[in-house]
Amino acid sequence: MTTEASAIPTTTLRPTLSASTSSPTTATSNTAPTSTTGSSTTGSNATLGENDFLTLLTTQLKNQDPLNPMDDTQSVSELAQFSALQATTSLSSTFTAFESNFAVSQASGMLGKSVTVTSTDSTGASSTVSGTVKAIQVVNGSPEFTLVDSSGKAIVGTDGTPTEFTTSQIVTISQ
Repeated sequence: MTTEASAIPTTTLRPTLSASTSSPTTATSNTAPTSTTGSSTTGSNATLGENDFLTLLTTQLKNQDPLNPMDDTQSVSELAQFSALQATTSLSSTFTAFESNFAVSQASGMLGKSVTVTSTDSTGASSTVSGTVKAIQVVNGSPEFTLVDSSGKAIVGTDGTPTEFTTSQIVTISQ
Protein backbone atom coordinates (compact mmCIF):
# COMPACT_ATOMS: atom_id res chain seq x y z
CA MET A 1 0.00 0.00 0.00
CA THR A 2 1.39 3.42 -0.91
CA THR A 3 0.56 6.75 0.63
CA GLU A 4 -0.59 9.76 -1.36
CA ALA A 5 1.95 12.39 -2.35
CA SER A 6 -0.06 15.11 -0.57
CA ALA A 7 0.10 13.33 2.78
CA ILE A 8 2.01 15.21 5.45
CA PRO A 9 4.70 13.20 7.21
CA THR A 10 4.38 13.29 10.98
CA THR A 11 7.93 14.57 11.27
CA THR A 12 6.78 17.78 9.56
CA LEU A 13 3.98 18.44 12.05
CA ARG A 14 5.74 17.55 15.30
CA PRO A 15 8.46 20.21 15.13
CA THR A 16 5.83 22.84 14.31
CA LEU A 17 3.70 21.80 17.26
CA SER A 18 6.66 21.63 19.63
CA ALA A 19 7.83 25.06 18.51
CA SER A 20 4.47 26.52 19.51
CA THR A 21 5.27 25.97 23.18
CA SER A 22 8.26 28.29 23.09
CA SER A 23 7.09 31.04 20.75
CA PRO A 24 4.09 31.84 18.58
CA THR A 25 4.34 30.22 15.15
CA THR A 26 2.10 29.24 12.31
CA ALA A 27 1.70 25.81 10.83
CA THR A 28 1.49 25.38 7.08
CA SER A 29 0.42 22.34 5.15
CA ASN A 30 -0.56 21.13 1.71
CA THR A 31 -3.93 19.78 2.78
CA ALA A 32 -7.26 21.33 1.95
CA PRO A 33 -8.40 24.01 4.42
CA THR A 34 -10.82 22.93 7.09
CA SER A 35 -13.26 24.99 9.11
CA THR A 36 -12.45 25.33 12.81
CA THR A 37 -13.82 27.48 15.55
CA GLY A 38 -10.56 27.72 17.49
CA SER A 39 -8.69 30.75 18.69
CA SER A 40 -6.27 30.82 15.79
CA THR A 41 -5.36 34.07 14.10
CA THR A 42 -3.63 34.97 10.90
CA GLY A 43 -0.59 37.15 10.45
CA SER A 44 2.85 37.30 11.97
CA ASN A 45 1.54 36.90 15.55
CA ALA A 46 -0.54 33.77 14.89
CA THR A 47 -0.80 31.25 17.71
CA LEU A 48 -2.18 27.76 17.96
CA GLY A 49 -5.45 27.37 19.81
CA GLU A 50 -7.07 24.30 21.31
CA ASN A 51 -8.97 23.44 18.12
CA ASP A 52 -5.82 23.96 16.05
CA PHE A 53 -3.97 21.50 18.26
CA LEU A 54 -6.73 18.91 17.88
CA THR A 55 -6.78 19.48 14.10
CA LEU A 56 -3.02 18.92 13.92
CA LEU A 57 -3.26 15.81 16.06
CA THR A 58 -6.07 14.43 13.87
CA THR A 59 -4.05 15.20 10.73
CA GLN A 60 -1.04 13.42 12.21
CA LEU A 61 -3.14 10.35 12.95
CA LYS A 62 -4.79 10.35 9.51
CA ASN A 63 -1.50 10.66 7.64
CA GLN A 64 0.76 8.44 9.69
CA ASP A 65 2.59 5.57 8.11
CA PRO A 66 0.58 2.39 8.88
CA LEU A 67 3.79 0.38 9.06
CA ASN A 68 5.34 2.83 11.53
CA PRO A 69 2.52 4.29 13.66
CA MET A 70 2.96 7.34 15.84
CA ASP A 71 4.20 6.64 19.36
CA ASP A 72 1.31 7.21 21.79
CA THR A 73 3.65 8.48 24.50
CA GLN A 74 4.73 11.26 22.18
CA SER A 75 1.07 12.24 21.62
CA VAL A 76 0.46 12.30 25.36
CA SER A 77 3.62 14.37 25.83
CA GLU A 78 2.45 16.91 23.21
CA LEU A 79 -0.98 17.09 24.86
CA ALA A 80 0.65 17.66 28.26
CA GLN A 81 2.83 20.43 26.82
CA PHE A 82 -0.21 22.07 25.28
CA SER A 83 -2.12 21.84 28.58
CA ALA A 84 0.81 23.36 30.45
CA LEU A 85 1.02 26.19 27.92
CA GLN A 86 -2.71 26.83 28.23
CA ALA A 87 -2.46 26.91 32.05
CA THR A 88 0.51 29.28 31.91
CA THR A 89 -1.37 31.63 29.56
CA SER A 90 -4.39 31.58 31.85
CA LEU A 91 -2.23 32.26 34.90
CA SER A 92 -0.51 35.13 33.11
CA SER A 93 -3.79 36.86 32.23
CA THR A 94 -5.12 36.31 35.76
CA PHE A 95 -1.95 37.81 37.24
CA THR A 96 -2.21 40.81 34.91
CA ALA A 97 -5.77 41.44 36.13
CA PHE A 98 -4.62 41.07 39.76
CA GLU A 99 -1.73 43.46 39.15
CA SER A 100 -4.10 46.08 37.72
CA ASN A 101 -6.55 45.70 40.62
CA PHE A 102 -3.71 45.94 43.14
CA ALA A 103 -2.38 49.13 41.52
CA VAL A 104 -5.84 50.72 41.68
CA SER A 105 -6.17 49.68 45.33
CA GLN A 106 -2.76 51.15 46.15
CA ALA A 107 -3.59 54.38 44.30
CA SER A 108 -6.85 54.79 46.21
CA GLY A 109 -4.78 55.03 49.39
CA MET A 110 -3.25 58.25 48.01
CA LEU A 111 -6.54 60.18 48.05
CA GLY A 112 -6.08 63.33 50.12
CA LYS A 113 -2.29 62.94 50.35
CA SER A 114 0.16 65.58 49.18
CA VAL A 115 2.41 64.38 46.38
CA THR A 116 5.13 65.72 44.17
CA VAL A 117 5.25 64.39 40.63
CA THR A 118 7.49 64.92 37.62
CA SER A 119 5.79 66.46 34.64
CA THR A 120 6.93 66.97 31.06
CA ASP A 121 5.52 69.86 29.05
CA SER A 122 4.90 70.01 25.31
CA THR A 123 8.46 71.18 24.65
CA GLY A 124 9.90 68.18 26.52
CA ALA A 125 11.08 70.18 29.53
CA SER A 126 10.77 68.29 32.81
CA SER A 127 9.57 69.93 36.04
CA THR A 128 8.04 68.93 39.37
CA VAL A 129 4.46 69.69 40.40
CA SER A 130 3.09 69.44 43.94
CA GLY A 131 -0.50 69.13 45.05
CA THR A 132 -3.09 67.02 46.84
CA VAL A 133 -4.55 63.93 45.16
CA LYS A 134 -8.19 64.80 44.49
CA ALA A 135 -9.45 61.99 42.21
CA ILE A 136 -8.32 58.70 40.76
CA GLN A 137 -9.40 57.31 37.37
CA VAL A 138 -8.61 53.97 35.82
CA VAL A 139 -7.38 54.36 32.25
CA ASN A 140 -6.63 51.15 30.31
CA GLY A 141 -6.33 49.22 33.58
CA SER A 142 -3.84 51.64 35.15
CA PRO A 143 -4.67 54.25 37.81
CA GLU A 144 -4.22 57.92 37.01
CA PHE A 145 -4.90 60.77 39.39
CA THR A 146 -5.57 64.51 39.34
CA LEU A 147 -4.12 67.04 41.75
CA VAL A 148 -5.42 70.23 43.32
CA ASP A 149 -3.24 73.09 44.53
CA SER A 150 -3.31 74.61 48.04
CA SER A 151 -6.35 76.75 47.13
CA GLY A 152 -8.30 73.66 45.98
CA LYS A 153 -8.15 74.43 42.26
CA ALA A 154 -7.34 71.59 39.88
CA ILE A 155 -3.86 71.60 38.36
CA VAL A 156 -4.53 71.92 34.65
CA GLY A 157 -2.51 71.53 31.47
CA THR A 158 -2.09 74.04 28.66
CA ASP A 159 -5.46 73.00 27.22
CA GLY A 160 -7.28 73.90 30.46
CA THR A 161 -8.27 70.33 31.40
CA PRO A 162 -7.09 68.74 34.66
CA THR A 163 -3.75 67.01 34.18
CA GLU A 164 -3.78 63.27 34.85
CA PHE A 165 -0.64 61.82 36.40
CA THR A 166 0.43 58.18 36.68
CA THR A 167 1.81 56.58 39.81
CA SER A 168 5.20 56.18 38.09
CA GLN A 169 5.50 59.99 38.03
CA ILE A 170 5.41 60.28 41.84
CA VAL A 171 8.58 61.60 43.42
CA THR A 172 7.39 62.08 47.02
CA ILE A 173 4.26 61.40 49.10
CA SER A 174 3.39 63.39 52.25
CA GLN A 175 0.46 63.45 54.66
